[in-house]
Parts: sequence; structure tokens; C-alpha cells
Amino acid sequence: MSGSVETPLVSVVIPNWNGAHHLPTCLDALRAQTYPRREIIVADNASTDGSRALLAERYPEVRLVALPDNRGFTGACNAGMRAAGGTIIVLLNNDTEADPDWLSEVVAAFERHPEAGIVASKMLLFDDRTRFHTAGDLYRVDGRLVNRGVWETDTGQYDREEYVFSACGGSAAYRRAMLDDIGLLDDDFFFSAEDMDLAWRAQLAGYRCVYVPRAVVYHRLAATGGGVTASYYDGRNMIWILIKDYPTPLWRKHWPKIMRSQAALAADALRAWRGPAARARLRGMAASLPGLPKMLRKRRAIQRSRRVSIAYLESILTPVPASPPDAA
Repeated sequence: MSGSVETPLVSVVIPNWNGAHHLPTCLDALRAQTYPRREIIVADNASTDGSRALLAERYPEVRLVALPDNRGFTGACNAGMRAAGGTIIVLLNNDTEADPDWLSEVVAAFERHPEAGIVASKMLLFDDRTRFHTAGDLYRVDGRLVNRGVWETDTGQYDREEYVFSACGGSAAYRRAMLDDIGLLDDDFFFSAEDMDLAWRAQLAGYRCVYVPRAVVYHRLAATGGGVTASYYDGRNMIWILIKDYPTPLWRKHWPKIMRSQAALAADALRAWRGPAARARLRGMAASLPGLPKMLRKRRAIQRSRRVSIAYLESILTPVPASPPDAA
């Protein structure tokens, strides 16, 4: 790579739970990567579908981190990251297919952006490769998480390399030096929004996140998660991020928007009460309450570590979109 004294080792960490039907597509694409120095680690959450036998028989180059039980997305990713030897560590969902130049583009972006601790890929839908899953993730001032471009047709509108708030954990690349500084994923989150929590800690510490449109990954959206499970953890973990990561001066300024947003989410779930996902979101919101003391304890350490100004943090948050004139 130009500008490198030595080509850095990249560790790709794939969390897996009963994903044997997805792994061949994912791992074959990694075998085809043009970037030479890479290690592939599958952190397996005690799968019972033959995933481990598949790896042993067909992918002997893959390092298996065999967990004794299901530790969720965060637990598997953290175990894999602890085992990783790379200076760049990439999380990749097992239900993805990476473009052959994906890792080369990720490494090149880190070289171009020494200020960046995170690189976000261009994620397109696996079954409709003209449409976006995300072009980097955003965080709204009212506490909503946004997959930029989700469901949009790719017409070149996100072809510029630029700063975003976060990388989707389905294909998020991190500098090891940053992770050594701010820590890994929060195991208390278990599943969902853990990538945004890590991005908040990175942003508070002064690391940037760069979206790289030439680093392309195709994702079977919600193939190994989603529905009731995602709704529950979204409901809980979005509140935990607000309590843990959102700075006090921004709380003072934007608390009406935050409260309206949470009330709207609850009201929408109540209106759709007969739907299992809606009920799961309400259970998740309620489940956030017992964890608030623990999140407040974490908050004190995280907010003390802030190295950037509140004005800067507010500048990288996304405004709440204006309601249409006839909206209630």
C-alpha cells in the first residue's frame, strides 16, 4: 500500500450463531479479497447447526473462537477482537458478501485519514444491489439512530467520501489503537445499537468516522436478526445510549425533542400493540429502567474522557427533520 512502511495486518471478525447457511458466501468473498495481509476469525456463539464442522472441513484458514454459550453479537465480537492480531479490526456480519476490493479500500481510507478511528462501508442489499442498507450511520439530536440512505436506490448520491457519525456494525472497521483507548463493544448491550454506543465514545474522544463509498458490502438485511429481537433491544439500547453517552449540555438544550421522540416511539408501538415487534419494543423500553443506574455509572467515566467541545459534537449530530405542514 502506498504510504505504508509495512502493509498492516487486518483482522476480520465474524460473529456467528447458527449461520452455517450464510458462512460459505461470506467466507468465499473474503478468500477473493485483493488485500493480502488478512486474518479471518469466526467467533461462534455455541452454534448447533454444524457451523464449526463446516469451518474445519472447508475453511481451514479461518481461526475459530469457540464460545461455550450464546453471548450475543457484542460478546462474540469482543471475543473475536480480543483474539485478533491486526492493527485494523473489522466486524463483518455472517450474512454478507464483500466486494473483492473491500479490504483494500478500507485500509487505503485509514491511510488517507489519520484522524479517523472508524471506517464505514457502503452497504447495499444482497437481494437488490441497487438499493442501500446504509451509507454510514447518523445520530439525530433527538436520540434516533439513522441508517443513511436506507431503502434508497443507489444513483450516486452517496459516492462522496465524507464524515458520518458511525459505521454499521455489520461491516465496521476500527483502528486497534482507538479500541485500546476507548474500549470494545459494551457487553451489556448484547445486540443492537452497540455500534452507535462505540461511535459515541469514539466521537467524544476525538476520533472521526469516515464513510468510504468504494468499500462495498452486500447485506442480507435482518437475515440473522431483526423482528422481535431487534425491536426489543432497539427499545432498550436507544435509551441506554441517551443515558450513557449523550452529553449533559446537549440534554439541557434538546431534552424536549428527546422526550417527544421517545413518546412517539412508545405511542407508535401502542397503536400497533397486536404486532409482536411493537410489543417487544415496549418491553425493551421498560427493560431499560433497571439498567439506568449502571449506565449512569458508566456515563461518569465516559463524559470525563471527553476531548472535544460540545459545539463540535452538536455540529456532527443530525437535525430532526421538519414535519410536513399537515402533520399532527
